[in-house]
Amino acid sequence: MSYNQIIYEVEDRILTLTLNRPDRLNAFTQTMLEELVDALDRSDADDEIRAVIVTGAGRGFCAGADLESGGTTFDPKKRKDRGPAQILRRDGGGLLTLRLYESRKPVIAAINGPAVGVGATMTLPMDIRLASEEARLGFVFCRRGLVPEACSSWFLPRLVGMQQAAEWVYSGRVFPAQEALAGGLVRSLHAPDELLPAARELAREIAEHSAPVSVALSRHMLWKMLGAEHPMDAHRVDSRGIYVLGQSDDAREGVQSFLEKRSPKFTLSPSDDMPDFFPWWDEPTFR
Repeated sequence: MSYNQIIYEVEDRILTLTLNRPDRLNAFTQTMLEELVDALDRSDADDEIRAVIVTGAGRGFCAGADLESGGTTFDPKKRKDRGPAQILRRDGGGLLTLRLYESRKPVIAAINGPAVGVGATMTLPMDIRLASEEARLGFVFCRRGLVPEACSSWFLPRLVGMQQAAEWVYSGRVFPAQEALAGGLVRSLHAPDELLPAARELAREIAEHSAPVSVALSRHMLWKMLGAEHPMDAHRVDSRGIYVLGQSDDAREGVQSFLEKRSPKFTLSPSDDMPDFFPWWDEPTFR
């Protein structure tokens, strides 16, 4: 699939997805949604990719939904770009965040500028968020007569706590990157020209030193256990993972390379070699 509103670039086993509507501050559209979902499918199928970075072209990350339709922008019956999600009465941003949630590759957000509405909520299922010192973020839905979307009522309180999530959502105000850092939404702030290099350095550390199957399995363990009822749920999955991977070529290589003080050469792939108990959860259906 060729892309019109994103850029797909792979270098050093790192995929960089760039939202590419700089003249509209990378405002979100049905086309961008479909292209991002397709890109994540490609990423999961490509075992050369070890980590994903998402950023924006120009001076913005994503200014939220494209509002060129005016007051009917969010009316599913009147949208010009009405897609299958709207026909089924599903939130398009949620389809993206659910796909990000299921990714087998770690995803890093490099928030280079304004990230508002879906531009902010799409980053929540990404594993690590870095931001430019000049970035501004906002969960502006209540100021637009809407409610939080893209599954953010699930993700945001888990990331920053209920009190901080409530303040940002109820007020709908746009806040500076420094407040996002203080509130635990982003991991670190960087000068604009240092943001992407910092994200790439983090992605490279994962790509060069960690076993891809271990990362994929660990990613789902961490996310899925956020909703677990008891630590025994984690113990069951931990035990199965240690039992299966402990017998693997990657485990032997991980130990041997450490003892020999050399870089590891892992051979198992997330597309073919996930443990037979994966996935261990029942996927909920939309209704």
